[in-house]
This record gives sequence, C-alpha cells and structure tokens, in this order.
Amino acid sequence: MRILDSAAAAAAPAERDLESVLHAARPHLRTLLARQRIPPEDAEDLLQQTLLALVYQWRNVRDPEAWLVGTVRNQCRSYWRRKRRVLYDAVDAAMLEWLAAPQPSPQERRDLWRDLEATLERLPPRCRCLLRLRYQLGYEPREVAARMGYSPLSIGKITQRCLDELARRLVTAEGGADGSCPD
Repeated sequence: MRILDSAAAAAAPAERDLESVLHAARPHLRTLLARQRIPPEDAEDLLQQTLLALVYQWRNVRDPEAWLVGTVRNQCRSYWRRKRRVLYDAVDAAMLEWLAAPQPSPQERRDLWRDLEATLERLPPRCRCLLRLRYQLGYEPREVAARMGYSPLSIGKITQRCLDELARRLVTAEGGADGSCPD
C-alpha cells in the first residue's frame, strides 16, 4: 500500500509538470500545425502519439516543451512524406497498369503516346532517361540505378521526384514550365 501511495505522489508532480508543458507549448503547437496544414482530425492523432511518447520518455527529456515542439515538427514532416508517398505509389501503379492494360484503338493510342512523349521531352534529361528506362523499357529499379550511376538506395526517391514532376505537368497541362526534376 505504501508503494502505491508513493507512486501516486510521484506521479502527481509529473502530471502537473505535463500540464504546464502543454499549456506553455499550446501556442507553438497550434501555429506549427496550422503552418504545416495538418487536417484537424490528423493533428489530434499526431499530438496524441507525440504526448504518449513524451510520457514514456519523460525522465530522459531535458526540456519537455522544446522536445514536444520539435517532435511535433518532425511528425508533421513524416505525415506529409507518407501522404506524398501514397500519391507517388498511386502514380507509379497507375502508369504500370496503363502500360500493361489492353490498349485503346491505334489512333487513340498514338494520341496518348504523343501527349506523353511531348510532356516527357520537356522534363530534365535525367528524369526523362530514368522514366524511359523504368517504364518504357521495363528495367527494374536496381538496374536503372546501375545504368544511370545512382545508388540503389536512392533510386526510389529519385524516381518518385521524376514521377511527381511528370504528374504535375500532366495534370496542369503545363509542360512548358521551367521547373526541374531534382536528381
């Protein structure tokens, strides 16, 4: 019984400390979440996960307010990376399905390829080469990396950047912008 009382007494100051940290960090967190444009329902989940991590690591954290704000900032970055990855994977899968699906009429196919080729021609040379190797010639990512001199570990990220630029130009029908695909 004495152990439970001492545990409760030890938890009470930590609880008050957590409340004061939350109160002090609230304006920073609101600004950060608004600036990062995290939807409210996702922001709530993100904050709950971060607070749970803070409770678990409470004794190891020197400045809980700074830790909380920094961790939420990192969680926001991870949130948007996950969202982009879903988009890139969807574009990647859609392109592969489109290339493998039963083909439309020859005239429609020529028109589609002409539009795609015109957009591909406006991409930076490395993106154009990478996308052709990967999707036109059917090379595996590690083969594309070896052929283009990239690290096999980075080829996924580079491919995603090129696909993002291609998708952006196709969706906006921009094609002539001077944006570049980062390699």
